[in-house]
Amino acid sequence: MSSVPITLTTRTATGPGARPTGAADTASAPAPGPEARRLLPTPAELAGVGPHEGTGRSLTDGFGRVHRDLRVSLTDKCSLRCTYCMPEDAGPFMPKDQLLSAAEIERLVRIAVDHGITGVRLTGGEPLLRQDLEDIVTRLAGIELSEASGGGCLPVAMTTNGITLDRRLPALQEAGLSRVNISIDTLQPEKFRQLTRRDRHADVLAGIAAARDAGLRPLKLNAVAMRGVNDDELADLVAFAVSQDAQMRFIEQMPLDAGHTWKRDNLVSGEEILARLAERFDLAEVPGRGSSPAALYTVDGGPHTVGVIASVSKPFCGDCDRLRLTADGQMRNCLFAREETDLRTLLAGSASDADLAAAMKISVGAKKAGHGIDDPDFVQPGRGMNAIGG
Repeated sequence: MSSVPITLTTRTATGPGARPTGAADTASAPAPGPEARRLLPTPAELAGVGPHEGTGRSLTDGFGRVHRDLRVSLTDKCSLRCTYCMPEDAGPFMPKDQLLSAAEIERLVRIAVDHGITGVRLTGGEPLLRQDLEDIVTRLAGIELSEASGGGCLPVAMTTNGITLDRRLPALQEAGLSRVNISIDTLQPEKFRQLTRRDRHADVLAGIAAARDAGLRPLKLNAVAMRGVNDDELADLVAFAVSQDAQMRFIEQMPLDAGHTWKRDNLVSGEEILARLAERFDLAEVPGRGSSPAALYTVDGGPHTVGVIASVSKPFCGDCDRLRLTADGQMRNCLFAREETDLRTLLAGSASDADLAAAMKISVGAKKAGHGIDDPDFVQPGRGMNAIGG
């Protein structure tokens, strides 16, 4: 058991117009908002973003945050219906003709890499539902990084629920997939069925075993900590992850559910998670967190670690280096953004690579200091997490 207090730190952005991103203790649910406003930059606006304006070929916002991590959602469909993410009767889903094709994804990612992106994570919904997933991975893994970005090929990771991963992993590895994060919120099959509304617990475990046996490292397991649901299993989940040579990562539940049922008084905070784990394990913080969303702690002296992503109670917006591309081609500069930049319409037109890069820069330039969950006028995004991409 840990003998010293374990704490998490809030990291904020500072600069013109910055607003504090503290952790006000309010139990009220945020108002559900409409779909984000889609912005289509005009030709004049695109032309006004010179190729060497400001920080040149990097995607840097007004607070000096350089963006190197791109999350690419491939679909808003999922094989589960987790209560904190999607309602049972979720839908309608995006029409297939509105989803970015493999070639369009490759083009946008190449442009982003040319402007400083050094890692891509494929998300959903559930990315394994894309039948052309292997083709997408092959295309992206073949993109070369510049010497300034470290050289070599673009690392391609994926966040998945693990269902069918055991069957598709060999081809995905051959295509160039470098690592996976697999979601598992409970070790109890019946609780899993109630939480996800699907009887697929064994399939998730098979996916974890396949990733473990394939040697994908680091192998990360994700769980959303939920009061009265799985908060009694936190230590057991860590022990399970250690047995699989994996890192357990606990995520505070965020107001991103499609049903808009999130309430702060149900939040299991990062510090509460650490306190629960410290009853069973000796935890020591790993220094050098950088821009990672997870604060890491060694478990019983290591080498295994556990991560805590305290997005709500201890925001880390000040070090955020992530951008998101939705399955229908909208760039979002924050999970909670109220505006999206429409790259799909530009792709469908005659936009050049320079135009698309300029649109990305416009999106990044509009990024706010923080997600604003604690602001009195915070409005929950209209899109659920499945439609944004994790």
